[in-house]
Amino acid sequence: MKTLEVIARIENAYTSKFGVPRQSGIVDDVVSRIVFEPAYRVEEALRGIGDFSYIWLIWGFHEAKREGWSPTVRPPRLGGNTRIGVFATRSPYRPNGLGLSSVRLIGTEKTPDRGTVLLVAGADLMNGTPVYDVKPYLPVADCHPGATGGFTDIHEKRHVRVFIPEEEAERLAAADRAALEKVLAEDPRPAYQDDPERVYAFEFAEKTVRFRVAGDVLTVTEIS
Repeated sequence: MKTLEVIARIENAYTSKFGVPRQSGIVDDVVSRIVFEPAYRVEEALRGIGDFSYIWLIWGFHEAKREGWSPTVRPPRLGGNTRIGVFATRSPYRPNGLGLSSVRLIGTEKTPDRGTVLLVAGADLMNGTPVYDVKPYLPVADCHPGATGGFTDIHEKRHVRVFIPEEEAERLAAADRAALEKVLAEDPRPAYQDDPERVYAFEFAEKTVRFRVAGDVLTVTEIS
């Protein structure tokens, strides 16, 4: 079998694992760029892709540092205490560290030095993630309205209201601020953590964002 080759890498504001949406399509405000590697910057390879509104990305969990694999994992949605079979989850810790994401194709951008770049929204990949393949999303085959979602149907995802003090919000461009609010509203904390005094921090849009959560209100304490 041929070894997988990296055909592209993603560029976006998610510069650390913490804070990246846990599924694709959740935060549609962050625009990502799919930049192809030199060997794959071939215009003909993208002919017709603009006719699709969504595409699939097959990519690698390059920051999932763990030796070997486990047949069961503890999904954050279940509080980090209940074990589920790895093949019944989207955990990054699997025999082959491959991810699959459906993203909205905004358009293409022709550049003089990097060829044609794909602009997408709703990605759940951190900056620099290797992409192994791009495929069109086909509504007739890929959409199943009556499908069940297993344990994700039972355990509701928690959401929070976000408060960013004006003096901190001014440190971000307007577009980045709107995107950050959507990211934080999804409550990036592990489901089993609920300490109102704890300060969390992650990197976003070349800034360090620190916040606390009390009840259902997330307050940004510093953007630096």
